[in-house]
Order: sequence, then structure tokens, then C-alpha cells
Amino acid sequence: MPVDPKDPLLDAALEHVPFDGWGEATFLAAARDVGVSVEDARRTCPRGAVDLAIAYHHRGDAQMLARMNTENLSGMRYSARVAAGVRFRLESVSDKEIIRRGMALFAMPQYTAEGTRLIWGTADHIWNQLGDTSDDINWYSKRVVLSGVYGSVVLFWLGDTSEGYSATWAFLDRRIEDVMLFEKVKAKVREDPVLSKLFALPGAFLKNVKAPSKTQRTDLPGHWAPPSQGEQ
Repeated sequence: MPVDPKDPLLDAALEHVPFDGWGEATFLAAARDVGVSVEDARRTCPRGAVDLAIAYHHRGDAQMLARMNTENLSGMRYSARVAAGVRFRLESVSDKEIIRRGMALFAMPQYTAEGTRLIWGTADHIWNQLGDTSDDINWYSKRVVLSGVYGSVVLFWLGDTSEGYSATWAFLDRRIEDVMLFEKVKAKVREDPVLSKLFALPGAFLKNVKAPSKTQRTDLPGHWAPPSQGEQ
């Protein structure tokens, strides 16, 4: 597996983030610690520490997925497997202060959309890992709801001082049950002869909403593909 060129910079930056945040001071210190020029570091991370913060989040997602692959979740209820994904994601964090600093960064207006995409990506990874096959409006609703759960659990966890974060895991279980209740309510609406008719019109519209295609489009403006060997 190829090594991400950001990894050495990220490893160095993590020593400074709890004190200096995901800012320029951390980026410059990381470049110095690794022994590369600032110019070379910016070639790897054009946005400086912001790119490192994003890489850190992706690293946590990768660790979560690796653990979901190795842990035996087959005997768990589906809701417990969803909760396990969120828990594994939080347990990948070595220092809460790194997350606090990241939340401060992505709360800035210019980075809010980026932070939202990262949380959405985490929820998407969990559902995909659990074998979600929805390809309609449910694809979106599952990820919206789980993104909200993940965000609220992170906030709770940051202030949790209970032993072994037992209060966080109890809070997580309650929130996941809310997700499952939402799914049960939707199923009952579909089965109820009165309610199903009441929601027939909006339901017909929502049936036209499809999940994003997993196949990359090549017929749209702006598409780029590396040249083949014969063209190089």
C-alpha cells in the first residue's frame, strides 16, 4: 500500500496541535521537525495545516474501518453494529485536544462545508461497511441521521469524565436506538393503509431520488484521467 506523503508531516504536526491548534505555527513546526522546506511541505499540503487536519480525519476513518473488518460483529444486533462503528471511530483518537482543535478549525466559516463533508464521509463509511444497499432517498436519510448522531456523540464525549467513557457509550446507545426507531416508523407508515395513501404523493416524488452513482462519470466537463502508457 503506497505511503501518503502527508503522513510524516501529519505525525509531526500531532505533537504540536494540542498546543498550537491546526494553524500555521503547527504546519511550520511540522515541516521543521520532518526536515523539509516550507515550500516542499506546501507542495504536499497546499492549504497547510488544514490539509493535515483533513488527513487526520481520514486516518481515523481508515482505522475505524480496519477495526470493523477485524472485530466479529456478526452476533450483534444491527443497531449495536452501527454503534460499534461510531465507538471504534472515537477510540481511534489518542488525544481529545486534537479533536477540540479540529472542531475549532472546521467551525470557521471558510471550512464549515469541509467539516460537514468529513462527518458525512464517516457516516457513509459506517453504512457501507455494514452492507447498506439502499439506492434511493433512504441512502441520504441514513447518512443524515447518523451524521447527526456522530456529531452529538463527539460533543458529549469531549466533556465526558466517566470511567472508561461509560456515559458516552450509554448516550451513544440511546441515540442509535433513536435511529432504529426512525426506521421502524418509516416501515409502519408504508404498511399502514391510511398513512401510506396520505404520503403517496410525496412518496412518489421521493422515489425518483437516487443515491450517487458508484461508477465514475467520464462524459462530464472537467473530467481528467491520467494518460495511458502509450501516450506518455
